[in-house]
Amino acid sequence: MGRVEGKVAFVTGAARGQGRSHALRLAQEGADIIAIDIEDQIDSVPYGMATPDDMAETVRQIEALDRRIVATKADVRDFDEVKAAVDDGVAQLGRLDIVAANAGIVSYGSALDLPEETWQDMMDVNLTGVWHAAKAAIPHLKAGGAGGSIVLTSSVAGLKGLPGLAHYVSAKHGVVGLMRTLALELAPDMIRVNSVHPTSVNTDMIHNAATYALFAPDLPESERTADSLGDRFQTMNALPIKWVEPVDISNAVLFLSSDEARYITGVTLPVDAGSLVK
Repeated sequence: MGRVEGKVAFVTGAARGQGRSHALRLAQEGADIIAIDIEDQIDSVPYGMATPDDMAETVRQIEALDRRIVATKADVRDFDEVKAAVDDGVAQLGRLDIVAANAGIVSYGSALDLPEETWQDMMDVNLTGVWHAAKAAIPHLKAGGAGGSIVLTSSVAGLKGLPGLAHYVSAKHGVVGLMRTLALELAPDMIRVNSVHPTSVNTDMIHNAATYALFAPDLPESERTADSLGDRFQTMNALPIKWVEPVDISNAVLFLSSDEARYITGVTLPVDAGSLVK
């Protein structure tokens, strides 16, 4: 029997990357999935975002596990879209037990030089979007009467400052405050709320020209490749690795969502290869 057998999980940003990985890992352990993603581009994001084809691939992989999935194009910045997607998913799948509020973006710039739009997009997706996911899901978790788990994706940047990322750091710190407050507010209903804090993860969010430029401003663009920059990424971590894999974060989400963590709430869980102690 799977560790979340018979449960339903709501995953944001599920079309690819960590979100797809979370959905797959939860499905492998018995959960059905409610999945959303913007499946579109945000102008201030300096890399290509997920597409409808990406979400179709997530659906294919979940269904190949013989699990059910309700996948919807929805923007976490729009509460009405998120709520409609969650309500429809619960209507089709019958319940809601787990939330993985994963959707997020990254962009770069010094605090004084950030355009207003870039700052606001970051807050709207990485903080307000997380609140929207929780807000849409909580009534269903309460209605189930069996408790539940909400896991908010923050970052090592939610626990320390990083230059060139003032907006990202601010949003990810905000996620921690939201998590701690929700943990207190929802404890009487046995709904647990925790956050995960990844270091660099091997996804499109780090493998793009803008991120490579941040790590190697001294190199010509033609020389900025994953292979050539691996050692620079490794300097963030205490363990001698360049980055973690999406499944490493998914395993943490699974643990926090399972009965193995039934009395764990209000926790900031790093999956960071030791970057926070370095």
